[in-house]
Amino acid sequence: MPSTAPTPGPAPLAAAGRCLEELDRALRTAFPGTDDADLDVRRVRTDLVHLRESLALLSAAAAGPVPGPRAMVDVPDTPYDPSMWRDADDEGIGCRHR
Repeated sequence: MPSTAPTPGPAPLAAAGRCLEELDRALRTAFPGTDDADLDVRRVRTDLVHLRESLALLSAAAAGPVPGPRAMVDVPDTPYDPSMWRDADDEGIGCRHR
């Protein structure tokens, strides 16, 4: 289900990007020679990559046009033509041949 929260503007997204860069620098400082050999460090670096990708998607959504309201679709109250359902399988019931 899509979120109903408003999309943050460019300033908060830029701040989040700076925080991710700071986290990356902190990891490199704290674990300078590991080269992601440690499973925990590798997991955090993978999460960091995912966060950067998600932030890029949010930034693209914030910069893009806001979608307008969807057009209404009228559904008639008249019954469907029974020939439309001929040779169709009912889901969960199986095939019904006449």
